[in-house]
Amino acid sequence: MSEAENLFADGEAYERRIGRWSRVVGEAFIDWLAIPKGLRWLDVGCGNGAFTEVLIARCAPAAVSAIDPSEGQLSYARTRPGAKLAEFRVGDAQALPYPDRSFDAATMALVISFIPDPIKAATEMMRVVKPGGWVAGYMWDMPGGGIPLEPMYRALRSLCIAVSVPGIEVSRRDKMREVWEKAGLQSIDTRVIRIPVVYSDFDDFWQSFSVPEGPSGQAIRKMSPLEIEQLKMRLRDQLPTGRDGQIVYEAFANAVSGRAPS
Repeated sequence: MSEAENLFADGEAYERRIGRWSRVVGEAFIDWLAIPKGLRWLDVGCGNGAFTEVLIARCAPAAVSAIDPSEGQLSYARTRPGAKLAEFRVGDAQALPYPDRSFDAATMALVISFIPDPIKAATEMMRVVKPGGWVAGYMWDMPGGGIPLEPMYRALRSLCIAVSVPGIEVSRRDKMREVWEKAGLQSIDTRVIRIPVVYSDFDDFWQSFSVPEGPSGQAIRKMSPLEIEQLKMRLRDQLPTGRDGQIVYEAFANAVSGRAPS
């Protein structure tokens, strides 16, 4: 079982924790790409289908194939009303189960940090798209604190509770460009996508973290009841909370796009 499978195995839990923000940043990403409609797409590391659904809604594709190493995530993805067009299957980003030149575009949404060899994955994406096809991806800027879960990570660190997040450095904007360059892609462009993260109140925030998904979820699962109460107190002190109880802050992701050599 891969590290990503261990961290993200429950599609419903992922949706509760971060799926809503995945959709918002995914919409901005698709708008930035401005790729023509009616194409054949590959969604690499599709997870629970949050981005797949956005892709279908915004791009009117002719066909969509989507892979992920977790059958648990895929099972949830298949239940999404807006993802019926997609063909979901278990697969490895570093060894895509498709022939050369099978797609017009390939994307990797919020997954590059969890792939052991990102350059190999980008090279595989380039292999399966047609000459001149699009290869693109985006990832929360974790070193810059851009992930929507950053307030939780910060609170855990302040209590000396370790949170292991893999592949942090590759989520930097310059590092993602470097991966695309080393894979041999051309016409490379990057941008930062910023979105508002809004919770109605502290309970809304906390409930999204009450499932054992991802690095922070696994860390919380190991905590004692007393430690959890300390964590809640630390969060209440640190979260940007308005007079109405609403919690609002910014999250941001780095995006990269390139074209396969003609």
